[in-house]
Amino acid sequence: MAYYKHHVFFCTNCRDGERECCADKGAAEARAYVKSRVKELGLNGPGKVRINNAGCLDRCEDGPVVVIYPDEVWYTYVDREDLDEIIEGHLLGGQVVRRLLIGQ
Repeated sequence: MAYYKHHVFFCTNCRDGERECCADKGAAEARAYVKSRVKELGLNGPGKVRINNAGCLDRCEDGPVVVIYPDEVWYTYVDREDLDEIIEGHLLGGQVVRRLLIGQ
């Protein structure tokens, strides 16, 4: 059995130069928001959900990017409403939020 039911990685990478990156799209703030919401909902901890930073996931052009394991589901998001939909739909409801998927 996995230590966490869901391990959620937010790309918070900051690229030098002119290439797009998730950090430029508010990824650190999004991660902090989701971490806070997961804690408020009592979803955090062993056997539940873990929210983490990730270095470059090499998909910044699709981003900002979040990936949920062990499900191997990749999402993008625009705002807190999208993040709430991922929390409620995927983490709580066990359903993939299709409108926020990025191609595998």
